[in-house]
Amino acid sequence: MESNHIIINVGRQVCAGGLEIGRLLAEEFHAKYYDRELLNLAARESGFSEELFKNSDERKGFLRSFFHLSRVGGLGGDNFYQNDFSQEGLFKFQSDAIIKAAQESSCVFVGRCADYVLRDFRNVVNIFVTAPMGARATLFMKEKGVSYEEAVKRIEQIENRRASYYNYYTGKKWGYAASYDLCVDSSLLGIEETAKLVAEFIHKRFER
Repeated sequence: MESNHIIINVGRQVCAGGLEIGRLLAEEFHAKYYDRELLNLAARESGFSEELFKNSDERKGFLRSFFHLSRVGGLGGDNFYQNDFSQEGLFKFQSDAIIKAAQESSCVFVGRCADYVLRDFRNVVNIFVTAPMGARATLFMKEKGVSYEEAVKRIEQIENRRASYYNYYTGKKWGYAASYDLCVDSSLLGIEETAKLVAEFIHKRFER
């Protein structure tokens, strides 16, 4: 894929700082930032409701209910049933939105298998942000007002879903070093310094 855009894909463990690092990288490289914004983008492109994409966000499996479906002009009647209305269909819509965004400008994508979707693009770097469970659970506990044990349980549930989704669609292993260009523990340097470290890596990678 011919392009001079820089594409940064950020995988992340829960409460490891991947979102914040992604935003800092977007500022550094004058790139558009996409996290849950992709759901709105995919909804606009597909004509389905954003709520539908939220319900299936990074979750493997087929949809079992049409309760949240919102049909927009052009997808009624026979056209609705001709669309692949399944988890795979929604993944395709989201992938198309990712590709379109990457074609238009430099981007930072957080999650959503963007590293796989954009595997044929030039100037792509894939990052994974991690941190020890203790630090992540403590932060989750404070943010959600739950016990430490509940925080660990919920983090593991989220990450199991995330890993299952990623592994299913990419054929790679979520969180494994071989799936990324750089894996970094954000707890060692903190969010801002980790972002600077990753930015330096990207600058050197692309000689900019």
